[in-house]
Parts: sequence; structure tokens; C-alpha cells
Amino acid sequence: MSDVALRLDVLKTYKLYVGGKFPRSESGRVYEVTDSKGQWLGNAPLGTRKDTRDAVVAARAAVKGWSGTTAYNRGQVLYRVAEMLQGRREQFAAEVAAAEGLGVKKAASLVDAAIDRWVWYAGWTDKVAQVAGNANPVAGPYFNLSTPEPTGVVGVLAPQAGHGFSFLGLVSVIAPVIATGNTAVVAAAAEAPLPALSLGEVLATSDLPGGVVNVLSGRTADIAPTLASHQDVNGLDLTGAVHQDGPGSPAALEAAAAETLKRVLRPAADPAAADWTQQPGTKRLTSFLETKTVWHPMGI
Repeated sequence: MSDVALRLDVLKTYKLYVGGKFPRSESGRVYEVTDSKGQWLGNAPLGTRKDTRDAVVAARAAVKGWSGTTAYNRGQVLYRVAEMLQGRREQFAAEVAAAEGLGVKKAASLVDAAIDRWVWYAGWTDKVAQVAGNANPVAGPYFNLSTPEPTGVVGVLAPQAGHGFSFLGLVSVIAPVIATGNTAVVAAAAEAPLPALSLGEVLATSDLPGGVVNVLSGRTADIAPTLASHQDVNGLDLTGAVHQDGPGSPAALEAAAAETLKRVLRPAADPAAADWTQQPGTKRLTSFLETKTVWHPMGI
């Protein structure tokens, strides 16, 4: 018998991505991820409230450095991530195809769209100020300037799997958050978390500082309430909130977020109808920005 026949496959163990590192879940628990036919794809870590709090700490520590870098440099970093994604295009296409039962060509086209989307947001980093800022007319010898600033730490509930958007939808919600200088704690789609966990590996080997993006897998309904009620989370994207009763419902999460005055981006009324291939516009770029207005004498 040949050596090849005796060889055992080396099965991949997926981990969380927190603070630029790959910790196991604090609970030590995992859950099975299967393809559209119920075949086993891998074990994903089952994130807990403790993991979520750790991710928020990492995201907060990264805010000052990331928001303090120039918008031009942020664009360069995001473009570098796109380069890395392009180099692993085949891997992501295979993961999307397996997770959602798509053909290879369809999955590859969606991955290409995700890479293009990342490049698109990279180009906006040093332009969004011209859209969201303004020179205000005032009655007096003053300059009155309004400029956008990042909100801070944003909790992001990635779109749930469906229609092949497990990766394109993920990129579409993460990229605008960090393009504008925020840091993110991302709850991956519960049933298709592998593209998100693989994205963490790409981010770790790009120029993105640790803690700017933190990726958790597990039950969204378990992770989301911690993000919504956490006092050190400044914004919450509810795109992937589970539309059902209980503490993980959009209404309950929005109510919890209101206790700490978070900015909240509400989910679509019918998430299943969302088409992430459409041009995104600037709504997500401006959803997690604050406006600072400065008065400055003209010197007359």
C-alpha cells in the first residue's frame, strides 16, 4: 500500500479572531458547520459573552491608533486587504459554494464582487469627509466647519447565510465601518461562519492593526445582546439580527442599545430580500460617524 493511501487528512480547526490573535472560545466549545446537503465542513468555536467582552476590549484598545491614522493611509491598508483576498480567491469561492450550495462559477462571481466591494470602500476613506462634512454660513467673522469623526467601537451582526451572500454581505457591512475609522466586533452568520473566520486569517496577515476587526462565531442571538447592552460599544449594526421573539430580536436589541445611547442601524424589514450585489451608496459609510463643528475666527 502506498504512503499516499495511508495518509490522514489534516482537518482544520477554526478559531475566533480577537485582538489580532486566534484564541479558542472561552467555553472551549465548538459547533458543527455543514454544507447545504448536511455534510460536515468543520467545527467553529461557539463564542460566549466572555468572548464578546474580550473582543470589545480589543476593539476599544485599537480605536485611538486606527482613528488617528490618516484617511489616506486607511485606504492603503484596506486596499492591501483586497490584495490578500484576491490571492485567496479560490479558497473563499470554495467556502461560499460549499456553505450555500452554489455552483463554482456563481460562488466565484460573488467572491469577485466582495473583493471589488472592499476596493470600493478603500477608495472612500479620504473622500467621505467631503460628503459628510460642510463649511457652514454664519453671520460673523468666523469659519464654521463641520467635520465627520468615527463613532468608536461598532458591533456588527453579519447578514445570515442565504442567496450566496455569506461573504459578500459580510464584506459589505465590515468595510464601511472600518473605512471611516471605527473598530468592529463582528458576529458571523451562525450557519455559515467559515468565510468570516477565514477573513480573520486574511486580516491577520495584512497591514490592518490587531483589534480593528474582531470576528466571533456562534449563535447570533447569544452574542448580540452582549453587544447591545455593553457600555463600551458605541454603535450597533443590526443587519443580521434574528427576526424572532426574545432578547436577540431586533426590537429587543434596539431597546438594549438605547440604554447606552448607541447609534443603531436597523435591519431591513425583509432580510431575505436584500440584494447585496447592488451598489451600496454612502448610507453605511455615514451611519457610524459623529459630526464635530468648530468655530474659528477669521483673523479680521
